[in-house]
Amino acid sequence: MLARRVIPCLDVHAGNVTRGVQFGKAEAGELRNVGDPVELALRYNEQGADEMVFFDITASAHQRATMVSVIERAADQCFMPLTVGGGLRNVEDMHTMLKAGADKISINSSALATPELIRAGAEKFGSQCIVVSIDAKKVAPGRWEVFSHGGRKPTGLDAVEWAQRAVALGAGEIVLNSIDADGTRSGFDIPITRRISENVGVPVVASGGAGALEHMAEVLLEGKADAVLAASIFHFGDYTVADVKRFLAQRNIPVRL
Repeated sequence: MLARRVIPCLDVHAGNVTRGVQFGKAEAGELRNVGDPVELALRYNEQGADEMVFFDITASAHQRATMVSVIERAADQCFMPLTVGGGLRNVEDMHTMLKAGADKISINSSALATPELIRAGAEKFGSQCIVVSIDAKKVAPGRWEVFSHGGRKPTGLDAVEWAQRAVALGAGEIVLNSIDADGTRSGFDIPITRRISENVGVPVVASGGAGALEHMAEVLLEGKADAVLAASIFHFGDYTVADVKRFLAQRNIPVRL
């Protein structure tokens, strides 16, 4: 079995790491400032994180330089793979971030708006560089819909079908964000994680809802995820990455210790 990955996520807003409960809170001022993204990345690097994800949650063209600087500084000091997402709308944007030191590019709303962007990125940089992030919300029994623009806009797309299409276009990884669970610390959405994991042939990263060590084990075992992504439990000091890995190892889940 391949080692399961533990991935801290940094939501970057105007150069600082922030954390809110539920999606789309940046405009309402309902975000807590957590700290400097590079300092946090270094902390998680030392704790043994397998990867690091940076999301520019209020990405805009004039703020892009701020995020490029963050990635350059982090890449210079950290030795784990870095993924960056948020507001990357074309191959040139992807290239800018890869050149700054990112190892992977995460696209979400831009992939929904222009699905061919997935193929274009995969052809230019390789599938292993292209991550498609999916924000899914349960809308009916057994049905999860994809939302765009930070969970604000319904797309009408079925989450499983969109994940399959994204992989067919060249995505090398899927990050599945549960809108219902995000920021609540009440556990991952196991059913949709499992459904997508069973229906795509690439790694699936579970995101949204981590609040306890057991939640991590559940989504890896029952949800069949390949990796767990979390923010609040790491930023606010509930657990370290090493705590998570030790717990998973005790449950006989393979991790890199």
